[in-house]
Amino acid sequence: MLSPRIKLRHLQAFLEVAKHRSFARAAESLAITQPGVSKTIRELEDILGTELFERGAQGVALSQSGLTFLRHAGPAIRTLEEGISAVGDAHQGARWLRVGALSTVESRLLPTAIRRWQATQSADRVGVNVVTGRSAFLLSQLRLGELDLVVGRMTEAREIRDLTFEHLYYEPLMLVVRAGHPLAGIEPLAPSRLTEFPWVIPPPQTTLRQQVDSFCVRHSLDLPVQLLETLSLPISHRYTQDGDAIWVAPREAVIDDLEAGRVVELALRLEQQGGSVGLCTNASMEPSLVLEGFCEVLREVAAESITTKL
Repeated sequence: MLSPRIKLRHLQAFLEVAKHRSFARAAESLAITQPGVSKTIRELEDILGTELFERGAQGVALSQSGLTFLRHAGPAIRTLEEGISAVGDAHQGARWLRVGALSTVESRLLPTAIRRWQATQSADRVGVNVVTGRSAFLLSQLRLGELDLVVGRMTEAREIRDLTFEHLYYEPLMLVVRAGHPLAGIEPLAPSRLTEFPWVIPPPQTTLRQQVDSFCVRHSLDLPVQLLETLSLPISHRYTQDGDAIWVAPREAVIDDLEAGRVVELALRLEQQGGSVGLCTNASMEPSLVLEGFCEVLREVAAESITTKL
């Protein structure tokens, strides 16, 4: 039974501090004073009999007890908010999915799945809110209950440890250049030649960047001075097409250009099998029929993608 001493303000303060990793920013978000937030968190810790945050010079971080509590508090508050919204939207038949998308699925898998799923939703208004970004951010939002699921390559992310991941297929990172690039068609290609040109790579602290760093270690390479670090597919695409950059790209992001001959894969594999692309959910959140239906469509589209690759 929920302790009557725990109030909604306790949970709201806890979630904001967990989200911002700062009492000051949490106070600003809640429009109350920082001492007020600190007092509320202390009250909650006294009620639970454990510390939820570890205070340090760099700010605050969730303790192990805090991580455990977050798995349940975030989805609980989000479910309550959805219930309130559902009452207001019931007469309109409104339904929403909140999906976190990594760059590995932005080009084909997710757009195809959304289009196919919406086509099955009869006349009801169906909305899909897609949030993009780094895996660490998206998984934290899933843990807080701000997202229903995250789709993409994320098994290397440490933030996935207490969430549920379902494998769909493997997707490799590729080294691609524009057609006519000086390195296009050279085989065998010496790894040292890669550093003669600019690179387009994922930013630091991302799971995809870990694979780039591992590739450099294996081939004793230093990253070139001229770098473009981004997860933006349109920026990466244009930068590669208009110059001599080497793009470390998810296969899905460049498959259309490869088939059309606009870009070429270099004769040097960055990965053999690639990483596991799949869908991640929060087991502490009861899945809705809408979410279950969308996940089934994702599985169907992924299976078709595997067949096409074969």
